[in-house]
Amino acid sequence: MFYDFFNLGIEHILDPNGFDHILFVTVLCALYSLSEWKKILVLVTAFTIGHSLTLALSALDIVRIDADLIEMLIPITIILTGVFNIVTVMRNQPSERNVRFNYFLALFFGLIHGLGFSNYFRAIMGKSQEIIKPLFAFNIGVEVGQVMIVSGALVLGYILMHYLKLPKKYWTIGISIIAILVAAWLLLQ
Repeated sequence: MFYDFFNLGIEHILDPNGFDHILFVTVLCALYSLSEWKKILVLVTAFTIGHSLTLALSALDIVRIDADLIEMLIPITIILTGVFNIVTVMRNQPSERNVRFNYFLALFFGLIHGLGFSNYFRAIMGKSQEIIKPLFAFNIGVEVGQVMIVSGALVLGYILMHYLKLPKKYWTIGISIIAILVAAWLLLQ
């Protein structure tokens, strides 16, 4: 059972049909470079904690929110994260305060993204009262999937910044603009 939910977590994050997670995690980390991997790990873990909390509350049938509302809010979280990145870079102030605020955003937006998967998670849980082990396995899978996405984005950023000499500012702004445009398209769908 652990393995099944672990795989489900990885598949959930890496599913090309639900690329909103890939897009969100990528734009979430766009402010950082490979040398800041510890900050990124905390960032994606904050997202997973928020995601886990709403999944648990949903699996226990404590929280139910209209799926259409959540499907609208998910692209908005991507747009807001992209805007936050652009404003942070344009002000040239990636301060510790901004880093902490980014952790808060990741946690809060994780709550919203968790709600996006909660109906499906509740359905696969069925009548089972045991949610701790499946949720733990699922979230470990989510975290592994996110680390895979982050690793790919960091390697691409490293190549562009170190070998092609793209300034980090342009990397962050470019990824953020792409994320904003794709999320706006998702929002209009």
